[in-house]
Formats: sequence, structure tokens, C-alpha cells
Amino acid sequence: MTPGEEAALFQSAVADAVPLTPHGRYLHPELAAPPPHPLSFLHDEHQALLDSLSDPLPFDPETETGEELSYVRPGINRQVLRRLRRGEWVTQAELDLHGLRREEARLELAAFLLECRHRAIRCIRIIHGKGLRSPNREPVLKHHVRHWLMRRDEVLAFVQARPVDGGGGAVVVLLKSRP
Repeated sequence: MTPGEEAALFQSAVADAVPLTPHGRYLHPELAAPPPHPLSFLHDEHQALLDSLSDPLPFDPETETGEELSYVRPGINRQVLRRLRRGEWVTQAELDLHGLRREEARLELAAFLLECRHRAIRCIRIIHGKGLRSPNREPVLKHHVRHWLMRRDEVLAFVQARPVDGGGGAVVVLLKSRP
């Protein structure tokens, strides 16, 4: 067979073939493209959550007395602080952050608060430790926990725990009731 005959035979064999798209992929006409995943939006939301848990807020001088931690959300009756200090609220759950690094503690606290919200728990105790084994024997997580709690919308108030409940190494927190 001559080269001309081979070319003619080939042309007749592929006469009804349709060329591929310029990018070389077949696009099925009946299938729509899947919706895009907003990855950068999800990343931004996740980062905003992490930032909201760590950015410090200034303390209201009226609610802080010396080393004792206390906070009441604006608009909440200050009587709540006194009732928390006296132990009139029953602690329904507790979280121990001993031995955790700052980032680990922040994530644990966020997950714990979410779980408490789902379980309709109102009063919790968070043990942050007194810092007896840290450099300069200063509490590392105590001040971070304070800032993280002040940033959370579900936190109505918190006070340093009574000595029997952990004293300066723990905080008792009152959460919003679930709607």
C-alpha cells in the first residue's frame, strides 16, 4: 500500500471523529460543574475564631480587685458575681487545663464551652493552675483564660473559685442559658 492510500484509508476511518477540546479533556454535556468550596472563607472564619479567643481586652477596674479574677458582662446584674463567689450556683462541669500549652488550652476551652452550650450547662469550673511549676512561679494560663472568657458571647460572668474549689488556680463561670 502506498503512503497516499494509507492516508486516504486513515481519513475515511476517522471521518466522523470529533476533535478534543483545546485543554485535552472531555466535558460531558449533561454534568454540571460541582459548586466551589469557599476554602479561603473557611480559613478566614477559623482564624477569626482563634483570634477572638486570644486578643486581650482591658479589664474593667471596678470588677478587678488585686489578684482575684472576676468579670460580669455589661448589662448583667452585679449580684451575679456575689452569688458566684458564695458558691450559690452548682458547678455542673469542669475543665482542667493543667499541663497544656497556651494554644492547646485555648482550643480545649473553646471545645468545652461549645459542648457545655449543647448540653445546656450553666455553671462550670475551669482549672488553669497557679503556676507553681512555671518560670518565676507565675500563672501562665490564668490571664489567658481571663481574656478568652471575656471574648466569648456565652459567658455572662466569672469569678475566682472559692478556696475549697481551687482558689487562685480556678475560675467559676456562669454561661447563658440555651434558648
